[in-house]
Amino acid sequence: MPKSLPSSLPMTLRMYRRLASGLVPLAPALIKRRLKQGKEDPARVGERRGLSRDVRPHGPLVWIHGASVGEVLAAAALIERLRDLNLRILLTSGTVTSAAVVAKRFPPDVIHQYVPYDSPRYVARFLDHWKPSLALFIESDLWPNLILAGAARRLPMVLINGRMSHRSFPRWRRMHGTISALLSRFDICLAQSKIDAERFATLGGRDVVITGNLKLDVPAPPADPAKLERLMAMTRGRPIIVAASTHPGEDEMLVAAHRSLVGFFPQLLTVIVPRHPDRGSSIAGLITASGLTPALRSREELPTATTDIYVADTMGELGLFYRLSPIVFMGGSLIPHGGQNPIEAIKLGAAIVHGPHVFNFTDVYAALDGSGGTRQAESQEALVKQLGQLLADPAVRDRMQRAGTGVVEELGGALDRTMAALEPYLLQLRIEMGAANA
Repeated sequence: MPKSLPSSLPMTLRMYRRLASGLVPLAPALIKRRLKQGKEDPARVGERRGLSRDVRPHGPLVWIHGASVGEVLAAAALIERLRDLNLRILLTSGTVTSAAVVAKRFPPDVIHQYVPYDSPRYVARFLDHWKPSLALFIESDLWPNLILAGAARRLPMVLINGRMSHRSFPRWRRMHGTISALLSRFDICLAQSKIDAERFATLGGRDVVITGNLKLDVPAPPADPAKLERLMAMTRGRPIIVAASTHPGEDEMLVAAHRSLVGFFPQLLTVIVPRHPDRGSSIAGLITASGLTPALRSREELPTATTDIYVADTMGELGLFYRLSPIVFMGGSLIPHGGQNPIEAIKLGAAIVHGPHVFNFTDVYAALDGSGGTRQAESQEALVKQLGQLLADPAVRDRMQRAGTGVVEELGGALDRTMAALEPYLLQLRIEMGAANA
């Protein structure tokens, strides 16, 4: 049974808990709205209320929580290491897209559940059912009731691959008592970088250790060989640019860049892979409005000789398109989103161009830019210039690819350091396993 929560919680957290409890009657309306928006799986909405049709496996259970696709994939190699120790894994996330990625990319013995809504009642149901032995929270998806309830049950909790963005840090600093009450519940905080470690320590994290970024150790994403061969056959001889994980506001700039570049490279094919596939139709609309011809992968269309821009509005196929082109624009960086992860593309041999807004991966991009492994485009004009140079000069692409690969190899090792930091907790779980089998 859970232990009672301390009465010394900051007023903000006490108010949050009361509000979260009071909103429970509104949960059905919230779920109904999210179902209409395609943000919930109708077959699994019970999980959002802490209910599950799955049975808890016997023995120690390691619970890993990440917000969405990026965090879930960051944990992939770590999960493999834990499975090698014969530990069972419960993986939670909050989005339909992440659930689809888990179903496609992870072994069937990894149990996926949607994280419950952060109400004390739903959280209690979840913890009562699963009774995790160790909880690993990825990066910074910190749900107060989930953390407080875990700590009240004396559940060992570790923040792994911890990141505190330059936008979040000043906001949390103004609410120091609140964030400190949450971070101090973690036994240890494993931070991605020195800057992240300093921010976590300032905000009240205890035993903060720099282990590096797990995303640097993630293996290259897979690709279906038959699909890749078909795409290569359909595009053979054409220069190709892949714009990966784009966000609203970037697609217009990429369409304009294509219009500028096609004058120099008449057979150019641009592939836009939107971060959220449901934007495919709207992207196709703006392509058509610009006088260009689109094709949509979600409609099972393939690029033909008349296709100017191919909209790859499907899930889990970035590995396919990274293999299709040696030139990648990394999205989320021309607008103030913070940039997407460049590591997977680099591991598949891409020369990368990005915009100025890469604060989600500050250290990674700084090292890559400094080595010549990536190039920054500050403006629309610079984007066209950088992409044009890469299209025109294979030797420049090769130098960038080698430099980027060298940086990724040099910055790697976060997985080993994370496993080393977790060893005391894993040792305890192995002792429990031995006792149970004795």
